[in-house]
Amino acid sequence: MAFVLTSSGCATDSLAEQFREGDNKNYIAGDGTVTEFALGSRPKAADWSGVSESGDNLSSDQLTGVITVINFWYAGCAPCRVEMPELIELQDQFLSDEVQFIGVNVRDTPETALAFARQVDLNFPSVMDAKTGSVVLGFTGVVTPQAVPTTLVIDSEGNVSARVLGRIDKGILEELIKTVVREKN
Repeated sequence: MAFVLTSSGCATDSLAEQFREGDNKNYIAGDGTVTEFALGSRPKAADWSGVSESGDNLSSDQLTGVITVINFWYAGCAPCRVEMPELIELQDQFLSDEVQFIGVNVRDTPETALAFARQVDLNFPSVMDAKTGSVVLGFTGVVTPQAVPTTLVIDSEGNVSARVLGRIDKGILEELIKTVVREKN
């Protein structure tokens, strides 16, 4: 009698598959999965602080009452580079609604981040998190940024309204932001 053991649990797991491929792209890309949290059952966003690429201190305390979009990225990440112009456009679009975008650079030096920011005319600051990982760790267990890029939408009450794992779809992110803007107004 022969026994055949199979495991299907990881067979379609895109993150596990990327690891098995071993293509050395140096990041695990999300699949664009969007998770929305219903009003009243949203997890509290993590408290975080850090230093920006230009040396400014940034923290969640400075954003109390502000709708915030947090994007975890780094300059060498291909999907991060592709989505950055769309994030820049959305920051411009939602300035009048007092929405603040914040980057969390998970790998670069400040010099690399500044060079990239100049290249793409980045219009929002980034916390440099490569050495400490404190911002990423702060969100672990809340809405873990499991891939780079990951984008979080935080409502004006300081709760996570949505998470996008992987490259954003501009139209979808725009609607996720509009949802929390309408709630605030």
